[in-house]
Amino acid sequence: METNDDKKEVFTGVDHPALAADNVDRLADWYCDVLGYQKHFRHDKPVWILRAADGTLLEIMPKDDTVRPERTTWTPGWSHLAIRVESIDKAITYLDGKAVKWGGDVMPAIGGGRVRNLVDPEGNLLQILERNF
Repeated sequence: METNDDKKEVFTGVDHPALAADNVDRLADWYCDVLGYQKHFRHDKPVWILRAADGTLLEIMPKDDTVRPERTTWTPGWSHLAIRVESIDKAITYLDGKAVKWGGDVMPAIGGGRVRNLVDPEGNLLQILERNF
């Protein structure tokens, strides 16, 4: 009989989400300049693999000609990228200085903590998230 321990030996976690971008280099620069990612690898397609301070990865790749659908937090499919912060208040003060576009006020996070929505320069939904565990 298969157990959860068997699955843990096979599946270890999320390697990376990927964003399809209008301008791969410009969006990669924004994630580095504003959110502190570092450029890890660039493929000629062009595709950037970025690394966060905690080692998690983010892929920025070129978009195709599909029209971007209008999305909300609750639209079916992958919804947003939540970025963990130590202090949501410090993160907000910092991001205010970067003139980010906020998508609402701070609210309780599902599962504990506090969260606030924002968008990147291409309109991708992000959250900053402070957990209390």
